Amino acid sequence: QVQVVESGGDLVQPGGSLRLSCAASGSIFSFYHMGWYRQAPGKQRELVALIMSGGSTNYADSVKGRFIISGDNAKNTVFLQMNSLKPEDTAVYYCNVALRSGNYWGQGTQVTVSS
Repeated sequence: QVQVVESGGDLVQPGGSLRLSCAASGSIFSFYHMGWYRQAPGKQRELVALIMSGGSTNYADSVKGRFIISGDNAKNTVFLQMNSLKPEDTAVYYCNVALRSGNYWGQGTQVTVSS
């Protein structure tokens, strides 16, 4: 079994910053990638950022230059530093871990950007 737990969501003003954390535990020997997705009310879940096992990263166009994904392979953790937050970044953010055994999701953490 694999467990994925996110933390760090909060209410923040436009222009502010937040750092999300995700820790995976259980039967993890190596992963293909770890990443963050988000889902706003009434919208489909969308990719925010991925980090591959080799360290390369991918970002959605909407967050490039504002968000930074990083990870610690040894600890099976991934972080999302979110800067210059906008109201349209408001969503539930989900951590995803892609393993040989399948895709695993956390329960989500709420990020609300509002004045």
